[in-house]
Amino acid sequence: MKCVGIVDTTFARVDMARYVLEILERELPGYRLVRHTVPGIKDVPAAARRLLDMGCEAVITLGWVGAGLVDKYSYLASSIGLVMLGVTTGKIIIDVTVHEDEAEKPEELKRIAIERAKAHAENLVALIKGGLQALTPKAGMGVRQGYPDVGPIP
Repeated sequence: MKCVGIVDTTFARVDMARYVLEILERELPGYRLVRHTVPGIKDVPAAARRLLDMGCEAVITLGWVGAGLVDKYSYLASSIGLVMLGVTTGKIIIDVTVHEDEAEKPEELKRIAIERAKAHAENLVALIKGGLQALTPKAGMGVRQGYPDVGPIP
């Protein structure tokens, strides 16, 4: 059975995996979905690796970054780890990250988190079902996840 992994953290203030799972369950009914929750952002790359080692063909990671400088450094370390994982394994890894300083109001931050998670879950489905060129029609179109699209520059 084909497998897709979902990594999320207890540090996050929104259960983004819940929304990702809804989309993946609907769009990839023949796939086994494996959720792996870890404490924080720096734990995400190793968790993603474990899921790939278990046979998942793709992983979507859901990270939450605090507003402090130390949080930004932790995200940088995690991001580099995920990039290296993708380069060394050749697998699809979609990194979904919400930064706590993206919005002043908790309600807006929650909206961003949910919309970003859903949009990237749809991107993952497109890549799995449609192959490497699945997102090509959107290239250069100013598509945003969590915010309204801005469109291409004429």
